[in-house]
Amino acid sequence: MPLKIDSDLPAKTALEKENIFVMTSERAKTQDIRPLKIAIVNLMPTKETTEVQLLRLLANTPLQVEISLVNMAGHVSKHTGKEHLDRFYISSSAVLQRKFDGMIITGAPVEQLAFEQVDYWKDLCKIMDYAKKNVFCTLYICWGAMAGLYHLYGIDKQLMDSKLSGIYKSKVLTPKDPLLRGFDDFFPVPTSRYTTIRTQDVKANKSLELLASSDVTGATIVKSKDDRSIFMTGHLEYDRDTLAKEYDRDKKKGLNPALPENYFTADNPESSPVSTWRSSAHLFYSNWLNYYVYQSTPYRLKDI
Repeated sequence: MPLKIDSDLPAKTALEKENIFVMTSERAKTQDIRPLKIAIVNLMPTKETTEVQLLRLLANTPLQVEISLVNMAGHVSKHTGKEHLDRFYISSSAVLQRKFDGMIITGAPVEQLAFEQVDYWKDLCKIMDYAKKNVFCTLYICWGAMAGLYHLYGIDKQLMDSKLSGIYKSKVLTPKDPLLRGFDDFFPVPTSRYTTIRTQDVKANKSLELLASSDVTGATIVKSKDDRSIFMTGHLEYDRDTLAKEYDRDKKKGLNPALPENYFTADNPESSPVSTWRSSAHLFYSNWLNYYVYQSTPYRLKDI
C-alpha cells in the first residue's frame, strides 16, 4: 500500500531497499482519497529500529496510511537523538488535540517496574483515556498491552521467575474473528519479557475476549468486546535478529541470560536465527488495519 511518511524519515531508505512502497507527503496530495491516520506512540528505546519494523508491516495492504510518530513529553530518550525526535515526532500532549483512525502503543523495557513508577505513566494514561473516544481502534503491544489492560480494565501483570525469551506458539481460540482470519491453528510469536498476563484474569472480565493464548506465555491476543482495543503481548514486528541482539546485549551486561527458546538453529547462538513468524506478522497487521480500522472507522474523523 502507499505508506505516507515524511520524505526525510530515515526509515524510508530502509523500506525502499526492501522494495516496500512508501509515499511522500507531496505525492499523497495528488490522490483524491482520505488516508487512514495512524499514530504510533513509540516507547521503545531503539526508536528508529521500531519505526522500520512497524512501518514495514503497515505497508502491506492497498490502503493509504498517514503516520504520526509520538514521543512522550518530558521523557529523555537515551538511545535516540534529540534532532531525530524533534524532526519526526509530535509530543504526547499534541496527540490530545487530534483524532486518529488507529493508534499503536508499543512495548517498553520497563516491565519490572510498577506501572506507577514509570516516569511517563501519567502522560500515557492521558493518551489511553483520550484514545477511548478519539481513536477508533488502538493496538497495544507487549508492555503497552499490559499497561492498557491494567489502566483500562484493572488486570495486573504477573512477574515470572525468569525472563521469557524465544519463539512460542500460541493457539487461536476464535478462528472466526476477523483479526485472526487466515491464521493457522497455532502461530509463532517472538516473546521477550519478564511478566505475563494470566488467561484466567482475562476470561474473568466480561468486557474482554481472549483471542489467542499459550500454555507457556499466557494470554497472547486480547480484544475489548466493543472492538476498539486490541492487546498483543508478543512482538510480531520483531526482525529475524532482534532476539539475538537482545541476548548479546544481556550477556555483555553480565546478566547471564538463557538462550532464547525455539530460535537459533540447533540452539547454536553462532548460527543465523530462522524467521518463522513473518507471515503471521503481516497477516495480523493487515487484518487489524482492514477489519478493525478501515472497514469500521467513520469517514469524517470528527465523527469518531
